This record gives sequence, C-alpha cells and structure tokens, in this order.
Amino acid sequence: MSLMRLAYASEATFEPKPVEQGVEPNVARILMTSRRNNGRCDLVGGLYYGDNRFFQYLEGAEEDVRKTYERIKGDSRHRNITTLIEEPLEKRTFSNWSMKYVPLSADVRRFLASHNLDSFDPASFTSRQCEEMIELVRSSSQNQKLVNHDGEMVTRQKVQAYSLGLRMGLLGAAVCILGALVFAGAML
Repeated sequence: MSLMRLAYASEATFEPKPVEQGVEPNVARILMTSRRNNGRCDLVGGLYYGDNRFFQYLEGAEEDVRKTYERIKGDSRHRNITTLIEEPLEKRTFSNWSMKYVPLSADVRRFLASHNLDSFDPASFTSRQCEEMIELVRSSSQNQKLVNHDGEMVTRQKVQAYSLGLRMGLLGAAVCILGALVFAGAML
C-alpha cells in the first residue's frame, strides 16, 4: 500500500454562523462527516478554518486520499479548491487524528504575523508556508481547543467535576459520619 499526503485550500460557500462550543456549526458538520468517513478508510490529517477559508491536510493510502479529495471537490460547501501539496509519503505523521481541528489560535495568529499576512488565504501560501501550516496543525499548543472525537484512537483525560479541596472535604465528612455511626453502634 503506497501512502500519500495532500493539502488543499478552499473557500467556504456558506455564510459563517455564530460559533457554538468553539466550532462554527457548518464546520462542525464537516468535521463530523470527515471523522466518520476518514475513520472507515484509516485517513488522518488536520483542518483549519478561518476568514471563511479552509486549509486541510490528509494522509493515508493513495487510493483513499484521492477518493476523499474527489468527494471534497464535489461538496457544495467548498469552492475555488486549490491543491497545495500532492505527493508520496513514507510514513504517517498524524497517527492519532482522523481529523484534527485547530480553531483560530495564538499559533495561527503568530504564523500570519510572521509572514506579514493580514488574513488567512491558504491558496496563496508558498510551499514553505504550507509546510509550516501543516506543522502548526500537527503540533498546535492550543490543546484545550483541539476538537477530536476519535474515542478509541486518543486517550482522553478524565474530566474532574470537583476540585481537589472539595473532594478532600467530602472524604473527611464521610470519615466523620462513619466514625459517628461506629460510635453510635457501640453505645447501643
């Protein structure tokens, strides 16, 4: 099986809506579909959406990457699709993400500023800028904003509903109640 990588830029055809839970609703639907489809054929990669434009990077078996890209080209939510990178790949670099999403972050703002770019327009990126954007998506430091629903592929941290202080207080109260029950039982 030969691997390949592909990056493309496109413009969104939809009008952006208010962001819910950190993701524009149309983009959230694209992510859900991408994760489902990419998981079936073992594709990995990342997506960035900003200024009503997409930058997407895919890795996987050549046939699967090409089929997915053809499906994207036919998706009415994209227009002016531009292939930025299309080449063979020796090994995967996005091992745990069927589709990693990076919203506007300090990382992306620094990237744009370092290249004196006023807006996000990946269709005009140089080859070097494309590689930098791929690395940015791959290693974004905005972990709290990364959206991933690949349940079995990524170990999730357990969300703590109570602070350490509250848990310790509840544990202390439980010990006191247990002690009181033992004392009351001994009195009978």
